[in-house]
Amino acid sequence: MIVVTGAAGFIGSNLVRGLNRRGIRDIIAVDDLTEGDKFVNLVDCQIADYLHKDEFRRRVEGGDLPELRAVLHQGACSDTTERNGHYMMDNNYRVTRELFEYCQGQCVPFLYASSAATYGSPQAYVEEPANEAPLNVYGYSKLLFDQVLRTRLHALTAQVVGLRYFNVYGPHEQHKGRMASVAFHNMNQFLAEGHVRLFEGWDGYENGGQSRDFISVEDVVAVNLHFLDNPDKSGIFNCGTGRAQPFNDVAAAVVNALLAEQGHAPQPLEALVAQGLIRYIPFPEDLKGRYQSFTQADTSRLRAAGFTQPMRDVQTGVAEYVRYWRERGKAGKAA
Repeated sequence: MIVVTGAAGFIGSNLVRGLNRRGIRDIIAVDDLTEGDKFVNLVDCQIADYLHKDEFRRRVEGGDLPELRAVLHQGACSDTTERNGHYMMDNNYRVTRELFEYCQGQCVPFLYASSAATYGSPQAYVEEPANEAPLNVYGYSKLLFDQVLRTRLHALTAQVVGLRYFNVYGPHEQHKGRMASVAFHNMNQFLAEGHVRLFEGWDGYENGGQSRDFISVEDVVAVNLHFLDNPDKSGIFNCGTGRAQPFNDVAAAVVNALLAEQGHAPQPLEALVAQGLIRYIPFPEDLKGRYQSFTQADTSRLRAAGFTQPMRDVQTGVAEYVRYWRERGKAGKAA
């Protein structure tokens, strides 16, 4: 039996699909469907059981779980603007630590979602304490457990892997609202208004030139499954492509994919801007000095751990996402 927490969420539901593609259906899906719209993310998945997160937490505390093959812990509050530190630390740090202790006691592999938010704005996105200075309590809640793992790394009874996700995009993120990916918002904006808006240049970057490490959720799933297949590998690893690309690339990929539906050939950025399909708005004053203009994962440790699969660039991954999203939408299914 494999536990996936946050199973009705974005990355969690895609992990369930990844397991299903391998023929694995003995899955306990853990989530909170109090606001039930996320159920759509599990409709086409095969699971053995569903547990509300509070019931699962009680069972962990009481040792009342079946024999487990692994725990893939994706459940967390991922809203980087959440300022309730008590809630964030309990939901993100304390629950993760409780699961870690349970898995260590049962000798069960434990893969959990860390975050690139642990870094803040470093000079280098390398998995070292010198680079870690989170800008919000969300990032700190993730960093604190990473620090626990570091102190226990040389006395583990079973595999523990923390994956520092960078900017993930892809299917089944529609429930995330403002925390959904740039690609998702660009799609909706273009369909509603006929153009995409990006920030003008600031901090030494040209219009739309601020860059992030955008990673397809399909590649995130592949990384998780790699470690599931290699239980001898433990540690904290960046989960990004190692390739920073500008917001311009995301917007252009979205617009070209949507224009392709009408039979139009792909156009370069300059042409899309000239036609007003991509537009620039002033950089918000309240974001100056508080905005990550550049992120790029150092993937050296991930590659050294044996993950050799190439990762999608924005042009490939975003185009795949748009096509999937549009096909599902036309069929009346969830994105």
